[in-house]
Amino acid sequence: MGDLLSQFSTIIFVVILMGVAFIFGSIGQSRHYRSIKRREWQLRRILVFNEKMPPASFAGQEFALVSGSVVMGSDHFRQVLAGLKSIFGGRLGSFETMLDRGRRESILRMKEQAARMGATAIFNVRLETSVLSSREGRKQGLACAELIAYGTAWRGSDKPHAA
Repeated sequence: MGDLLSQFSTIIFVVILMGVAFIFGSIGQSRHYRSIKRREWQLRRILVFNEKMPPASFAGQEFALVSGSVVMGSDHFRQVLAGLKSIFGGRLGSFETMLDRGRRESILRMKEQAARMGATAIFNVRLETSVLSSREGRKQGLACAELIAYGTAWRGSDKPHAA
């Protein structure tokens, strides 16, 4: 009887910890999204393009490399749910959300760097993603991804010169 009670209390403890992880993870995610939306609004004047070359009218202006990177990690609760869902297949919404936040954050950090140097546009923007693992060769450990955005910032006046 004592052994059964010990196992039951262990299960209850794990469920409570998972619930706490879910609550705090959701709060943190909501705060991060609010921060992202606020900063995206503040930096809306900096235009971002994936074209390799700026228009000819930008010729003779000053350009500089800018980048922004972030490492995003998934909380344990969402990792457990994703593991269960991967058994049956389908979308892993918690990881999609993590990667969405990471992409938007890396672009914002790139735009913040461009804003500090007075840029009004960024061309040839590229996004890279790397999966980080705490244990090589295993699928255990915390799910983390590094996301980096980089591009060429245009540091000209608000109006490009005529070509």
